[in-house]
Amino acid sequence: MLPAESRMRRRADFAVTVRRGSRAGRRLLTGHLLVRVDKGDQPPLVGFVVNKSVGNAVVRNKVRRRLRTVVRGYLPSLPGGSLLVVRAHPQAATARQADLAAELDLVMSTLVRRQVGALR
Repeated sequence: MLPAESRMRRRADFAVTVRRGSRAGRRLLTGHLLVRVDKGDQPPLVGFVVNKSVGNAVVRNKVRRRLRTVVRGYLPSLPGGSLLVVRAHPQAATARQADLAAELDLVMSTLVRRQVGALR
């Protein structure tokens, strides 16, 4: 479970992250990261997009729970005030937890590298 202060809830936060943030995708998921320098004192916010193409409600919630568990490990390494949106692809429904973790690791390393390069 993610801490309550790290959950992205506002539609505007999702929209600005997807539109202005860096994007990196793999077979199972896509990540969008936006580092906000002016809000460095706030905790990072994380949101998930798991639409109906992934499966029925039971499957979507299962994928969301798995992603939340994996993303929780990345919270300390995210810059303060950053926004992260993780979008699950339909193949994530049948993927193992280890596969999701491996793909998220690749996506996160790409996103952080791009955002840090953009800030310099």
